[in-house]
Amino acid sequence: MQRKAEIERNTLETRIEVKLNLDGTGRSAFDTGLPFLEHMLDQVARHGLVDLDIRAQGDLHIDGHHTVEDIGITFGQAVAKAVGDKKGIRRYGHAYVPLDEALSRVVIDLSGRPGMEFHADFTGARIGDFDAELVHEFFQGFVNHAGVTLHADSLRGRNSHHVAETLFKAFGRALRMALELDPRMAGELPSTKGSL
Repeated sequence: MQRKAEIERNTLETRIEVKLNLDGTGRSAFDTGLPFLEHMLDQVARHGLVDLDIRAQGDLHIDGHHTVEDIGITFGQAVAKAVGDKKGIRRYGHAYVPLDEALSRVVIDLSGRPGMEFHADFTGARIGDFDAELVHEFFQGFVNHAGVTLHADSLRGRNSHHVAETLFKAFGRALRMALELDPRMAGELPSTKGSL
């Protein structure tokens, strides 16, 4: 079973293309016009052991909001397509990741139900040229279109770059755990309801 997906999403504001391999080696390639987001997405690929290629053209002359949100949406759609019927997966994943003074926890359930609790305070409004509040927008777009429940918590941290990076690294690690095939499940769906 190949767990791969290619998704294109085109609107009047953005044009996004995502290529994803859930059983990759952590390779990534990006061309989004948003260097900090690319740095964060590289963490997801590397720590999630997914191969991820994202190309985006957006209305960055306005700001990064539409592009970041739409990348989250398209990545979520790609995960939902690539994971398929979810038979045999672990379903749940969690990770704590530290980086110097920062510590974040991410817990994910590939539930089929979008829901997010996001708790992170950034000490600055911007991380370099990146609007810090767009971290939330990325994850909200992902959650809504991947159909997952996500709890993302920055437990401590003063440096906004470190806070964001621990969130994305923990997300990658939690996603990796949830997507893993569990040999004990033997192709069964990890739900007592019989559907996810």
